[in-house]
This record gives sequence, C-alpha cells and structure tokens, in this order.
Amino acid sequence: MTTATTITTTTTKRMMMRIMMKMMMRMMMKMRMKMMMRMIMRMMKRMMIRIRRRIRMMMRMMMRRMMMMKKMERIMKMMRMRMMRG
Repeated sequence: MTTATTITTTTTKRMMMRIMMKMMMRMMMKMRMKMMMRMIMRMMKRMMIRIRRRIRMMMRMMMRRMMMMKKMERIMKMMRMRMMRG
C-alpha cells in the first residue's frame, strides 16, 4: 500500500508540476504578447510622429513653393508691364 501511495503521489506531483509549467508557460506567453503589443504600439507611435513631421515638412515645402511661384508670377507680370510700356 505504501509503495502504491508513494507512486501515486509522485505521479500526482509530476502532473501538478506539468500543469504548473503549462500555466506558467501560458502566463509567459500572455506577458510576451503584451510586451510585443506595447513594443509595436511604441514603434507605431514613433512612426506616426516621423510621418507627421515629414508631412509637416512637405507642407512647408509646398507652401514655400507656392509663395515662390506667386512671387515669380508677380515678377513676370511686372516684367510684362515694363515690356509693354517699353
């Protein structure tokens, strides 16, 4: 009886250990997933900030170009007026 009980206890212990290991693994996986998600979110945020900056820069460049074009047009008009007068 004693031998049988010891064997059963060892097996149960093993089973418990296995279950615990499984649980731990599951927890670890969950934690890892959370960490990964956080990392991805951070990366996305960084990317968004970079993209926003780039867009802003592009917008500024476009505005400058537009201003330059307007200036050029004005200069051209002035030149034409002068030419017409001359």
